[in-house]
Amino acid sequence: MFSQIKNVHLQYRIIPLGWERPRLAPPLRGVVFSLFRGLIFYMTMAEKNKQRVIIYIDGFNFYYGLKTAPWKKYYWLDIVKLMESFLRPNQELIAVKYFSARPTDVGKRKRQDAFFQANKENPKFKLILGKYLKKEIECFKCHNIIHTYEEKESDVRIATQIVADAFQHNCDLAIIVSADSDMIPAVELAKEAKINVFIYFPPHQYSSNLATMGNGAPIQMLRYEKRFKQALLPDKITLANGFELSIPTEWKVLQRGEK
Repeated sequence: MFSQIKNVHLQYRIIPLGWERPRLAPPLRGVVFSLFRGLIFYMTMAEKNKQRVIIYIDGFNFYYGLKTAPWKKYYWLDIVKLMESFLRPNQELIAVKYFSARPTDVGKRKRQDAFFQANKENPKFKLILGKYLKKEIECFKCHNIIHTYEEKESDVRIATQIVADAFQHNCDLAIIVSADSDMIPAVELAKEAKINVFIYFPPHQYSSNLATMGNGAPIQMLRYEKRFKQALLPDKITLANGFELSIPTEWKVLQRGEK
């Protein structure tokens, strides 16, 4: 007999004398269960009903908005973090589509590459590049030819992406960060596709024509400097491939206020 029970593991609890597990009265148990079930349902539905948001940033317009002296210290930005700070609890960020072009100046390109690499670590940051084209301008006084460069294709690419996402129902709400009135036809088409569109003006950028096109009043990002400050990238970033990326020296100088 003992050989049969010696391998049996006994489980026991010490219960103080006179103690009983508290029990809810049957009606109260039903109320608690109903409340809990209702909470789970509400949380599930809230998650399902979140507005999907895609943000389109005119990089050229955004960069020039930061070129005013007090704002140059915000070149080294976490773009996704900045834009997420403007979203409401019932909104979900799907992507930030950033439109730009490679500058011809070697130093500017190197700094821009560092900025792009740092931001591309976040999968929600989508970089879409246009290009700079050489342009000749004749001086009306001396008739000398001046060579300069202008950004091409970005406006068209932004408009195309806005309209495509709207009609493919990739989002419920579009935020356009630009003061370029060339965006107006794309905004009109997106609204025809029943997409809510909001306009965000970069610091020191404004378009009275574009301001009236959104579903609500435009957002002046100039008023939210604190959010820019909170979205600054660390001075050093370790990329997924192990490479350590540093803030460009020129931009660090600007942050220190040395220029």
